[in-house]
Amino acid sequence: MTRLNEHAMKTLTYGLMHLTVAVAVAFVLTRNWHAALAIGLIEPMVQTVAYTFHERFWKKAETRKQRAAANEAFG
Repeated sequence: MTRLNEHAMKTLTYGLMHLTVAVAVAFVLTRNWHAALAIGLIEPMVQTVAYTFHERFWKKAETRKQRAAANEAFG
């Protein structure tokens, strides 16, 4: 599995897990399936997109850290 496919699969499974938890928690709080589904469907979609940006941020931070270490070693 390529790195991109692995990242996509990780994001997808995270989104599905988040969707399930969000609907369940919303249902426990509201005891209303319509409200639970509305809340549970919207929030994980937004969170999944936010997660993707979060992962990109940390990957870039790690890359900068590695470049700085390499420059220091050869500088």
